[in-house]
Amino acid sequence: MKLLTFYAILISLATQTLWAASVAAQVKAPSAPAGPATTQGAPPAPIINASPNYIVGPNDRLRITVWNQEDVSGEYVVSGDGTFTFPLIGRVTAAGLTLAKLEAEVKQLLAAGFFRDPQVTAAVVEYRSRRVFIMGSVRQPGAVALTGEMSLLEALARAGSTTPDAADHVFILHSANAQGPVLPGQDSSASVKRFDLRELNSGQLPVSVAVQDGDTIYVPTKLNVYVSGQVRNPGAYPIGQDTNVRQAISLAGGASDFGAMNRVKILRIENGKEKEIKVDQDDLVKPGDTIVVPERFF
Repeated sequence: MKLLTFYAILISLATQTLWAASVAAQVKAPSAPAGPATTQGAPPAPIINASPNYIVGPNDRLRITVWNQEDVSGEYVVSGDGTFTFPLIGRVTAAGLTLAKLEAEVKQLLAAGFFRDPQVTAAVVEYRSRRVFIMGSVRQPGAVALTGEMSLLEALARAGSTTPDAADHVFILHSANAQGPVLPGQDSSASVKRFDLRELNSGQLPVSVAVQDGDTIYVPTKLNVYVSGQVRNPGAYPIGQDTNVRQAISLAGGASDFGAMNRVKILRIENGKEKEIKVDQDDLVKPGDTIVVPERFF
């Protein structure tokens, strides 16, 4: 009798185990389908709140949405030639178009023979064609992708903040034709703005001090001058209280064979504005000065 009771308990336990496994298999959630340019199961990248007037550039990552048409909606990267491949319509030129015009272009191409009155939206997932350059006394100098509206404080944070030997001020240089970083004295047409780092970090300056595409943020070193132009080793050099122009140029290896020592000038920031000063070689320099040795005439 005891043996029959034991077998009955075993059969009951086995039945409960099979029933639990069957229920677990039935409630398993199906995986969501992936979009054209997304990874299976990966969450969609966040949309950057770009203006409809934002001009698309090479390497930008866009999200094109055609309402009620999930098969063609997805993320697309603009290639180096300014185009990307869109389902059904092939290559689409995007670089140089605003987001609004790109929406209209895709809509027109789809309406030509695929969908009736398609509703198209275009948004930026990641800016890759816009950047700023952060140079000087920062922990990670180089180019930083400009994602949406970026403040000066945010840009410096992207570079790992300033180093202990950084001066107490920072420059923003903007040149309309710059293809890379522009340092003080390199481009006479560049606009120069000076900001006090102590005021910026303490909140005395507006946090919204913004940087633009192509800007160079330059943090000089304490008690340094920058020697540029026709010298053998352009760069930033430490100075003493009584350093003159000739001594500063000698720190840079002296003038090159093409340097015009009789036309040396200093670029100095005073009251937030860049001032050009003609100097003699015995004149004293100040921290933050940029000494420019121009090319001599032949």
